[in-house]
Order: sequence, then structure tokens, then C-alpha cells
Amino acid sequence: MDQAEKTMMENLHKNSGKSLQEWVEIVKQKQFAKHSEIQKFLKEEHNFTYGYANLVAHKTLETDAGSAENPESLIESQYKGKEHLRPIYDKLMDEILKFGSDVEIAPKNAYISLRRKRQFAILQPATKTRFEIGLNLKGQEPDGILELVTGANAMCSHKIKIGSVDEITPDVFAWIRKSYEKAN
Repeated sequence: MDQAEKTMMENLHKNSGKSLQEWVEIVKQKQFAKHSEIQKFLKEEHNFTYGYANLVAHKTLETDAGSAENPESLIESQYKGKEHLRPIYDKLMDEILKFGSDVEIAPKNAYISLRRKRQFAILQPATKTRFEIGLNLKGQEPDGILELVTGANAMCSHKIKIGSVDEITPDVFAWIRKSYEKAN
């Protein structure tokens, strides 16, 4: 468990009066099968923010790195049927890990969260033909490859779509680095 997760768990208890484990038990009693069902329940019935609802959903379904027996298995499962996208992830990670020793890698069921003091990026094989890099660059105007995320409750403000390793340009790394630096 990383420091960001510990802080969220402490704040969840302070803000709600219940521990993470108590919330997990409440959610388990409802027998939800999907992450989105848990989030909706917590947000609508208990006024959770997206971040806290996401934390409880991951812990309930054991779809985060801290709950998985082998976090690498979460990464492997993301690329089943999308093996041709794995080299994109590998190339991105090779460079991102050079940013600094404070890069935290937190695999989830469907994506990899990259954090510093805060989340700065998400790496996700979004479809069978497209890889997406989600970035937290609030206030940044869309520019070239950088698109604004318009969905409600999005975990990132911007995204970059990649179809192949050849599309990973210096601009891609420049945007990721900018997000990394803002997360300090």
C-alpha cells in the first residue's frame, strides 16, 4: 500500500466515520457484481466523491494491486486479446520510470495508475486497436495530440490516443512529463 492510498483511507474514516473495511462490508452486503454499480451506489446513496467510491470499489472487488496476489497478473490480464498493444505500454514505462524514483505504479483491473504525490497518468489498452494515456493537466487547452476528456467523473482531464509504437513521439513524453511535474 502506498502513501497516497493510506492517506485516502485515513481521510475516508475521518470524513465518513467508517473505515475502509466497514465500507467494503456494506458494499459486499449489496452483492454488486460491477465496479460501476458500487461507485454509483456510494456516490448516490452516501455522497462519496469519485475517488473514494473508486477506492472502495477496487478494494471490494479486489481489483487493485494491493489486493491482488500478483500485481503483474493484473497487467497481463489487461493485454489478453490485445497483446499487440503491450509494446506500447513497455516503451512508455521504460521512459516514464526515468522521470524519477518517486513514480508509483498501481495496477488496476483495466488500467495502470501512475502517481507521484497525486495521480498524473493512466495507461490503458482501451480497445483492441487503441491505447490511451490519461493525463491530469487541468486548465490546459487541448493541443495537437492532447485531447480534452469530456466524461463526467473522469479520472483524468486529458488523453492521448495511440495506435502503435510508432505513434509514441517526443510530444507524447513531453505531455506525460508535464503531468508528472504538476503532480509534485
